[in-house]
Amino acid sequence: MYFIENNLTRLKNGNHTFFLDPKELKHLTSKLKKNEYNIYYPYKDSEKNIVYKKEIPKVVLYEIKITIPVRHQDILGSLYSLNISSGYFGDILIINNHYYVYILDMIKPYFETNFTMVKNAHIKLIEHDLDYLKDYKRNYEKIELIVSSTRIDTVISSICHTSRKNIETMIKKKEIILNYDFLKNDSYKLKDNDTFSIKKIGKFKFNKVLKTTKSNHIIIEVLKYI
Repeated sequence: MYFIENNLTRLKNGNHTFFLDPKELKHLTSKLKKNEYNIYYPYKDSEKNIVYKKEIPKVVLYEIKITIPVRHQDILGSLYSLNISSGYFGDILIINNHYYVYILDMIKPYFETNFTMVKNAHIKLIEHDLDYLKDYKRNYEKIELIVSSTRIDTVISSICHTSRKNIETMIKKKEIILNYDFLKNDSYKLKDNDTFSIKKIGKFKFNKVLKTTKSNHIIIEVLKYI
């Protein structure tokens, strides 16, 4: 995987990595000794983080001021339209109708010049001190579902109120992401803390099995990212 090898080379040369999602972070740190790296977390519950050896990475926190309500995927789409790698930006947060994004300081001038719109609406960027959200803890909507198993197609079928056959079509269209990869196996059984995203529906985390019903179904708890 080129991205991982590139980040390992950066560490070897004394630089920090780019932002890594949990899968990338696990892959990269598996190739390192525990005493030869540190992990930078922008806030307590951050998903995308940075590995470094000595010098703490320079990260910038922006609030995105916009006059219309937008979704996580709207902001993400606008970021990708800048033709920058996802490694240059960290988590996108929506907190009480306020929008935030972390970026690497190295792209700050380009970012401020070119990130001007989201969902066809003009935005204003306000830079905050990194301590501004340091104690933020992500909120989720708890959802309880009664399902026959923890198979991902069964769970998503219940969330979307659609058939498992339609889930097969969504998988073929690459509309479902499991743990930061396009879902390929519809029979995969979800484990605690697995994350999955459904196009136009949202992002979720499988939390736990709560109990088994008398009819041998199970009640599960899924957390929807807010």
